[in-house]
Amino acid sequence: MFVLSNFLVATAVVVNAVLNIYWWIIIASAVLSWVNPDPYNPIVRFLRSATEPVMYRVRRVLPLAFGGVDFTPIVVLLAITFLQVFLVKTLYQLAASIGGGSAILGGQFN
Repeated sequence: MFVLSNFLVATAVVVNAVLNIYWWIIIASAVLSWVNPDPYNPIVRFLRSATEPVMYRVRRVLPLAFGGVDFTPIVVLLAITFLQVFLVKTLYQLAASIGGGSAILGGQFN
Protein backbone atom coordinates (compact mmCIF):
# COMPACT_ATOMS: atom_id res chain seq x y z
CA MET A 1 0.00 0.00 0.00
CA PHE A 2 2.96 2.32 0.43
CA VAL A 3 3.30 2.51 -3.36
CA LEU A 4 -0.24 3.87 -3.71
CA SER A 5 0.39 6.26 -0.84
CA ASN A 6 3.58 7.54 -2.46
CA PHE A 7 1.78 7.86 -5.79
CA LEU A 8 -0.92 10.00 -4.20
CA VAL A 9 1.68 12.20 -2.51
CA ALA A 10 3.54 12.63 -5.80
CA THR A 11 0.28 13.46 -7.56
CA ALA A 12 -0.57 16.04 -4.90
CA VAL A 13 2.86 17.66 -5.19
CA VAL A 14 2.64 17.85 -9.00
CA VAL A 15 -0.94 19.19 -8.97
CA ASN A 16 0.04 21.81 -6.39
CA ALA A 17 3.08 22.87 -8.47
CA VAL A 18 1.02 23.13 -11.67
CA LEU A 19 -1.63 25.19 -9.88
CA ASN A 20 1.06 27.49 -8.44
CA ILE A 21 2.59 28.03 -11.87
CA TYR A 22 -0.81 28.70 -13.42
CA TRP A 23 -1.57 31.15 -10.56
CA TRP A 24 1.45 33.23 -11.58
CA ILE A 25 0.59 32.99 -15.28
CA ILE A 26 -2.88 34.40 -14.51
CA ILE A 27 -1.30 37.20 -12.45
CA ALA A 28 1.13 38.06 -15.26
CA SER A 29 -1.66 38.06 -17.83
CA ALA A 30 -3.81 40.33 -15.65
CA VAL A 31 -0.94 42.78 -15.13
CA LEU A 32 -0.24 42.82 -18.87
CA SER A 33 -3.87 43.68 -19.54
CA TRP A 34 -3.31 47.00 -17.74
CA VAL A 35 -0.81 48.12 -20.39
CA ASN A 36 -0.82 47.89 -24.14
CA PRO A 37 1.77 45.19 -24.85
CA ASP A 38 2.98 44.21 -28.29
CA PRO A 39 0.62 41.38 -29.34
CA TYR A 40 3.40 39.78 -31.40
CA ASN A 41 5.75 39.42 -28.43
CA PRO A 42 6.27 35.68 -27.77
CA ILE A 43 5.78 36.10 -24.02
CA VAL A 44 2.52 37.97 -24.50
CA ARG A 45 1.34 35.37 -27.00
CA PHE A 46 2.19 32.55 -24.57
CA LEU A 47 0.37 34.23 -21.69
CA ARG A 48 -2.71 34.87 -23.81
CA SER A 49 -2.78 31.35 -25.22
CA ALA A 50 -2.34 29.86 -21.74
CA THR A 51 -5.03 31.94 -20.04
CA GLU A 52 -7.66 32.80 -22.63
CA PRO A 53 -9.25 29.33 -22.93
CA VAL A 54 -10.00 29.32 -19.19
CA MET A 55 -10.92 32.99 -19.07
CA TYR A 56 -13.24 32.61 -22.06
CA ARG A 57 -15.14 29.77 -20.39
CA VAL A 58 -15.54 31.76 -17.18
CA ARG A 59 -16.60 34.89 -19.08
CA ARG A 60 -19.18 32.87 -20.99
CA VAL A 61 -20.77 31.60 -17.76
CA LEU A 62 -20.25 34.70 -15.59
CA PRO A 63 -19.97 38.02 -17.43
CA LEU A 64 -17.78 39.86 -14.92
CA ALA A 65 -16.80 43.05 -16.71
CA PHE A 66 -18.09 46.08 -14.82
CA GLY A 67 -17.10 49.60 -15.77
CA GLY A 68 -14.35 48.46 -18.09
CA VAL A 69 -12.72 46.26 -15.44
CA ASP A 70 -12.67 42.50 -15.98
CA PHE A 71 -12.96 40.53 -12.74
CA THR A 72 -12.55 37.15 -14.44
CA PRO A 73 -8.93 36.67 -13.25
CA ILE A 74 -10.12 37.00 -9.64
CA VAL A 75 -12.65 34.21 -10.15
CA VAL A 76 -10.00 31.99 -11.77
CA LEU A 77 -7.57 32.69 -8.91
CA LEU A 78 -10.27 31.80 -6.38
CA ALA A 79 -10.90 28.54 -8.24
CA ILE A 80 -7.18 27.74 -8.17
CA THR A 81 -7.09 28.47 -4.44
CA PHE A 82 -10.10 26.21 -3.91
CA LEU A 83 -8.39 23.39 -5.80
CA GLN A 84 -5.20 23.83 -3.78
CA VAL A 85 -7.04 23.76 -0.48
CA PHE A 86 -9.54 21.04 -1.31
CA LEU A 87 -8.00 18.71 -3.90
CA VAL A 88 -4.36 18.81 -2.87
CA LYS A 89 -5.10 18.52 0.83
CA THR A 90 -7.54 15.66 0.15
CA LEU A 91 -4.84 13.81 -1.80
CA TYR A 92 -2.38 14.25 1.07
CA GLN A 93 -4.90 13.06 3.64
CA LEU A 94 -5.90 10.09 1.49
CA ALA A 95 -2.24 9.16 1.12
CA ALA A 96 -1.77 9.41 4.87
CA SER A 97 -4.78 7.19 5.55
CA ILE A 98 -3.61 4.57 3.04
CA GLY A 99 -0.04 4.72 4.28
CA GLY A 100 -1.11 3.99 7.85
CA GLY A 101 -1.28 7.60 8.99
CA SER A 102 2.48 8.02 9.00
CA ALA A 103 4.03 11.44 8.53
CA ILE A 104 4.24 12.47 4.92
CA LEU A 105 7.18 14.61 3.88
CA GLY A 106 8.32 15.18 7.44
CA GLY A 107 4.87 15.73 8.90
CA GLN A 108 4.38 18.83 6.80
CA PHE A 109 1.05 17.79 5.32
CA ASN A 110 -0.78 15.94 8.08
